Amino acid sequence: MKKIWLSLMAVLCLAGFSSRSFADELSKMKGDVMGEMDSMKADAKGETDKMKEQGEGMKGEVKGMSDEMKGMSDEMKGMMGK
Repeated sequence: MKKIWLSLMAVLCLAGFSSRSFADELSKMKGDVMGEMDSMKADAKGETDKMKEQGEGMKGEVKGMSDEMKGMSDEMKGMMGK
């Protein structure tokens, strides 16, 4: 009877230790995944900022072209009026 109890206790202890190590491993994996996700978010934010800067640059170019075309239009109107 003692052997059965000792065997049962040994099995329960092993199960407890293995589940604890399994939980530790899962928490490590969670930390790794969260770290990767944070780096991916940072990369995406960098790309978004870069695209915003390009958009602002393009707005400036379009405005410059619009002003140039307006000047040409005014010039043509002046030529036609003469």
